Amino acid sequence: MFAKRTNWDLTPNRLGEALASHRAAGKPLLDLTVSNPTECGFAYKDAEILRALSNPGALSYEPNPRGMESARCAVSAYYAERGESVAIEDIFLTTSTSEAYSYVFRMLCDPGDEVLIPSPSYPLFDFLAEIQDVKLVRYPLLYDHGWQMDFHALEQAITPRTRGVIVVHPNNPTGHFTKASEMAKLNAICSAGDMAVIADEVFLDFGLEGNRVASFSANSASLAFRLSGLSKISGLPQMKAAWLTVSGSREKKREALARLEVVADTYLSANAPVQLAMPVFLDQRRTFQEQLLARVRQNLSELDRQLSQQISCSRLAVEGGWYAVLRVPATRSDEDLALELLKSSGVSIHPGHFYDFSSEGFLILSLITPAEIFARGVAGTLKLIG
Repeated sequence: MFAKRTNWDLTPNRLGEALASHRAAGKPLLDLTVSNPTECGFAYKDAEILRALSNPGALSYEPNPRGMESARCAVSAYYAERGESVAIEDIFLTTSTSEAYSYVFRMLCDPGDEVLIPSPSYPLFDFLAEIQDVKLVRYPLLYDHGWQMDFHALEQAITPRTRGVIVVHPNNPTGHFTKASEMAKLNAICSAGDMAVIADEVFLDFGLEGNRVASFSANSASLAFRLSGLSKISGLPQMKAAWLTVSGSREKKREALARLEVVADTYLSANAPVQLAMPVFLDQRRTFQEQLLARVRQNLSELDRQLSQQISCSRLAVEGGWYAVLRVPATRSDEDLALELLKSSGVSIHPGHFYDFSSEGFLILSLITPAEIFARGVAGTLKLIG
């Protein structure tokens, strides 16, 4: 009686079972996988956030498929501060970037159509695509003193059913930004193949070198969709507010906006209190981002310090985002290593295959972990690896 698209293998993996047992037993845990910023000790402007949610305007219902104008103006102002012009008519508010993906997939793809995704990348894409009856095709990211797109493999992966190419900028978990030359080449490929660029920019503000990184906002040759939201930008995942912007040639953008409006009008999922509060939520991103970037840099420095004292492990270059990739000797599977770390040292860490790494020998560490826990977790990891 159930749809084939939801016929997932829901059996817990070995690491998930072991972690649940560890927690149930009340054992100490050094969690290097944390991704929820509200659990990492950052200071928020609590009073401002709560006041913003008590706006009397929330008692009136004014449905708009794109979202409230005041909220979209706040998003447009956010981009303006980055030196980018984004018209409010080109913005759609959603409850999450996952929902924004579903809008784009529904608009671009018939059942069985294809979207290219980078590898490594985070595992959410598989579920998002399957729910929308979209087939994912992976294109590799190559590492050689830094990450880069394998354009030869990407072009080889394109078929008559390819409707778009996802690029995560910066990538999660590799932490690399798409370079300007790569943007230009990707735009040329998508324009020639009548495909869309789908740019996930949720970590865009978290560059570690202090410079403001260009986004995909200037796309004109190819149709482009950008996704972002408060979950990462303002560290407020619980507020469930994100957005989708559209750029491209005038004709294609006009058609995309018209179709998206129907999709969005079908759901009208964004709620009034959060939309009214978005100007405040976006404004408080500054203090949050300062704290988070300081934490990331501190943990990255501590990781490098500990790595300098041994020769068996190294970390891959990272330019932005919240994660680091640790390269370790591939003497066993990454999952076996993560299980042993949990059992012997109480360290919870993600193996590389969770993020679609094609070979063993990679562990993923969250750089927003509280500093003391991070330092102890790294020490326990490196001690076991030797």
